[in-house]
Amino acid sequence: MTEYYKEKRVGPRSNNWNYGGERWRLSRSKIDLFTECPRCFYIDNKLGIARPRGPAFTLNIAVDELLKKEFDMHRKQKTAHPLMDSYAIDAVPFQDKNMEIWRDNFKGVEYLHKETGIKVCGAVDDIWINKDEELLVVDYKATAKEGKMEELSDTKWENQYKRQMEIYQWLLRNNDYKVSDTGYFVYVNGKKDREAFDGRLEFDITLIPYTGKGNWVDDVIIKIKNVLDSDKIPEASLDCEFCSYRKYAREVTK
Repeated sequence: MTEYYKEKRVGPRSNNWNYGGERWRLSRSKIDLFTECPRCFYIDNKLGIARPRGPAFTLNIAVDELLKKEFDMHRKQKTAHPLMDSYAIDAVPFQDKNMEIWRDNFKGVEYLHKETGIKVCGAVDDIWINKDEELLVVDYKATAKEGKMEELSDTKWENQYKRQMEIYQWLLRNNDYKVSDTGYFVYVNGKKDREAFDGRLEFDITLIPYTGKGNWVDDVIIKIKNVLDSDKIPEASLDCEFCSYRKYAREVTK
């Protein structure tokens, strides 16, 4: 396990997975990394050294899997989920042969960006379809916050969620699907007001609409292409903790 960690997660990876390699694709998360810090993006995708990864959010993953199973039951039956009914959303889970591909983290929805020749991809949590035959992008989120989740705030993480939604909408539109500007976050919020744990967690589930504006995506992909084609490492973002750490660690270890 130690050797795997050293070889796969810390050192440079195979050039096949770097920009120009046959396995490299521009994922939704890589686009978000670029918006967060162009230098970290370049070091990762051009030089092949990714940021250290934290532990997996295994409880969130479990919630995602259970929600997918629940909505898939209604997909199979072509019925609306009770959450849709409670929020007066006239839609049902979308049935399509591509759904499993679009949900696969190693495949996802793909589009070859014509201007740059870059293959862009992103794996969705779910897609619904409304009475106007518009696709509704749906993303599952799990948290444990005080109060009821009814809207997205202007925070780093929740702005990331908004961009995530917009990229998925952009990908589906470029695959010639009719896509609603409005997507939904199924927000699962862990309740902390119970008297005891008793071996189970209880959640409040809310549906948060979000109107996406994906007109920024093309411009960012062009900027990414220009950065990757350059031999110059970009400047770090001022608020990038990883770049600050590298800078100060280098100074104190000279």
